[in-house]
Amino acid sequence: MSYIAMNRFKIRPGREDDFESIWRNRESHLSELPGFREFRLLKGPQTEEFSLYSSHVVWDSHADFDAWTKSEQFRASHRNAGKREGESPIMGHPQFEGFETVLHEA
Repeated sequence: MSYIAMNRFKIRPGREDDFESIWRNRESHLSELPGFREFRLLKGPQTEEFSLYSSHVVWDSHADFDAWTKSEQFRASHRNAGKREGESPIMGHPQFEGFETVLHEA
């Protein structure tokens, strides 16, 4: 079964396009690693305080995800995180959640 790694992001009101642009224009190295299956950036509900987003990555296994977090590709992908000019669209640090798949229907 697979492993799903998710990060939740709270985005400042009015900065949604900036946040999405960061993801669209980034260098992704996910597909270079064994076990990578799929990436999605999900847009969730909006409140007056923030818009909720989640990055959602499917791996073949937890071990494949762990290998990603220890790889040079991971370091390259995160090298400039938080170093953008001006106020970041992200409020605080993302909240990581990891899930082992126990049931899957397609």
